[in-house]
Amino acid sequence: MEHKKTIHLRKPDWLRTRLTNASDYAGIKNVLRHDSLHTICESGKCPNKSECWKSGTATFMILGDICTRNCKFCAVITGKPEIPNKDEPKKVADAVVAMKIKHCVLTSVDRDDLPDGGASIWAETIKAIKAVSPSTTIEALIPDFKNNTEMIQKVIEAKPEIISHNLETVRRLTQLVRTHANYDRSLKVLSFISSKGVKTKSGIMVGLGETDDEVYETMDDLLKVDCKIMTIGQYLQPSVDHLPVDRYVEPGSFEKYKAVGLEKGFRFIESQPLVRSSYHAEKHVEQG
Repeated sequence: MEHKKTIHLRKPDWLRTRLTNASDYAGIKNVLRHDSLHTICESGKCPNKSECWKSGTATFMILGDICTRNCKFCAVITGKPEIPNKDEPKKVADAVVAMKIKHCVLTSVDRDDLPDGGASIWAETIKAIKAVSPSTTIEALIPDFKNNTEMIQKVIEAKPEIISHNLETVRRLTQLVRTHANYDRSLKVLSFISSKGVKTKSGIMVGLGETDDEVYETMDDLLKVDCKIMTIGQYLQPSVDHLPVDRYVEPGSFEKYKAVGLEKGFRFIESQPLVRSSYHAEKHVEQG
C-alpha cells in the first residue's frame, strides 16, 4: 500500500511544547548514561518527558535501542540488535530506586531475532524491580511476540500491575503504518492477557489518514477483547523519512473521542493531542 504524497503541514500552536532545561534532569540523565540504559522518553522523542519525570514516572526501553522492525511512524533505530545484556534487569531496577520512580513503564524494541522474543529479560526485569522497590507499580508495554502465548505468559507470571500493547492505528492503515504487525494479531494478544485476569491497555495515534468512524470502530474492537483502558494522541512525524502527518486533529475532537469512548464502556481514556501511551500511566493503574 502506498501512502499518498502530502504537503508537510505547519504544526498548530496547541502542539508546541516548552523546551525543558537540560540541567533540570541532569541527575536522571547521569543515572541512565552511567548504566547504559535507554528510555523511550528520549529515544522516542516524547513531548511529555519533563512532566512524567516530575511526577515520578519513567518509561524504560529494555533489550537495547535497535529494533528488528521498521515501522513507518517510529523514531527508534532499525537494524541488527546487539546481544541482550544479562545485567540489564538489575541495572533497570537500580535506576528505578536511584530515580525514585513511583510508577515504572517498561517497553522494548521488537526482538524477532531472539528465540523467545526477549520474554525472559522482560520477566527478569519486572521481578528485579519488585524485589528492590515493591511500592513501585509497573506497566509492561509489550510487543506482539508474534502472538506466542508462551512468551506472553512469561510476562504475565512476573505480575506487572498492567500489561499494554498498542494497536497504533486503525485496521485499514495497519499495513501502511506497522511493519510486520497485524491488527487482528494484536487484538488476540490483548484478548489472551485479558483472559488471564490482567488489566489491559492499548493506544492509537490519529492524524495518519483515519476517519472518526474508524477510531470508534477501533474502540469497539478493543472492548470486545475486554481492553478498557485506551490512549489517543496526535501522530507527529519524527523525521522526513517517516510517514507525513495527514491532518492535525483539533483538541475538541480529542474531547469527543474521550466522551464517546467512556459512553461505549471504557473505564479510562486519555485523549489529548500530546498524549503518548505512558502519559499519566500511573492513573491507569489506579482507575483501570
